[in-house]
Order: sequence, then structure tokens, then C-alpha cells
Amino acid sequence: MIDLYYWPTPNGHKITMLLHEADLAYQLKPVNISRGEQFEPDFLKIAPNNRMPAIVDHAPADGGEPISVFESGAILLYLADKLERFVPQTPRLRVQCLEWLFWQMGGLGPMAGQNHHFVQYAPERIPYAMERYVNETARLYGVLNKRLSDGHQFVVGDEYTIADMAIYPWIVPHERQQQSLTDFPALHKWFERIRDRASTVAAYEAGKGVSTTPTVDEEAKKILFGQNAGNVK
Repeated sequence: MIDLYYWPTPNGHKITMLLHEADLAYQLKPVNISRGEQFEPDFLKIAPNNRMPAIVDHAPADGGEPISVFESGAILLYLADKLERFVPQTPRLRVQCLEWLFWQMGGLGPMAGQNHHFVQYAPERIPYAMERYVNETARLYGVLNKRLSDGHQFVVGDEYTIADMAIYPWIVPHERQQQSLTDFPALHKWFERIRDRASTVAAYEAGKGVSTTPTVDEEAKKILFGQNAGNVK
């Protein structure tokens, strides 16, 4: 059994996508980040960066004590390695999968996140910041579109991997990111291919069961955007 500490955000959806694809038993443990539940002491024991998602695996491969994992990319890789699925087992393809997983973690996620912040939530409109992050998001979409223009179905050839699961949820809010998928035809086809998978539908339905209200309201802005070193407990 997997305990999944979760809120329906792009990083949270990554993990439910894998769990449903693998048909793994899990228990959702909502962490309402808009109300500061990510700072609760019990949660910080498994997620010291006070961010969700995090998991506790009660049946690790070594048969020992439960293992906790934080950071969405680390969770995906941990589960894929345990399952020996969704990450290629041959060295060259595995490297490609990890390249694109880390591309999402270090590029698409942070840049799209700053895009969301300055376009949607910043208390004042800063044209330079908005243009900077919208343009960088577009550049990253272009990189992904070029990668997918080789005729393969997924990011790593024709195998559906954790790279696809990591990237897809950050493309879902493309309109909020000021991007049009019609400008990226190969990416658009890939997006629709993953969107229509039964596991993707189930993963997003699970999120609706946790919350359908906006994550960022006025109260949440104070919590999410007002953190500093003093929040580290």
C-alpha cells in the first residue's frame, strides 16, 4: 500500500497518473497547500521541503521498514524502479528517460510555475517578468515539440514512461501559460494521446474527489507566496 500525500496540482497529478497506470493500491492523504497543511510537523517528517507530493511505501522492495519519498520526480523514479516498468531497462533509453524527467523538473515545471505566478497571481503586473516567463515557456514547448516530431508516440520512442507522466500535467494548463497547442502540432498530438488514456482520466477524477475549488485564493496567496527561511521548521 502506498500513502500518497497529495493536492490536485500538476506535481500531484504526476503521481496519480503512475499509480493508476500501474494499478497500484494507494490511499490519498490530502494536504491542502492553500491552507498551510504542508507545514504540519507530521508531514514535514516525510517532506522536509514542505511541498507535496510525498509518499510512504509500506511494502518496499527490500521487505524492510516503510520508505518515505519526497519530490515528484524522485517518487516517479522510485516507483518505476520498484516496478521495473515505465522507465527503460536498457542503459541508453534509460538515460533518455531521465534526461526528459529532469528537463521537466528543472525546466518546464519551474518556468511554467513562474509564468503562472507573474501572469495570474502577482499583486502587480510586471511586463518584463510576464514576457520573460511566457517566452521561456514557449521555448520549452518548442523543445518538446521538436523532440516529438520524429514520429514516435511518446517522449522516449514508443514506450510510455515517467517522462511523459511528469511532463503532461504541466501542459494541461497551457491556456493559463499563454500557449496555444496548435502552434506545436507534434506536442498537440502527444497531449491528446495521453489525455485520452484511461489511467489519465482516472487520475484526474481522483483529484476532483479531493478538491474542485481553486488552489490559489486570497488567503492562499499569503501562504504560498509569502514563505521565507522562517517557514522552515
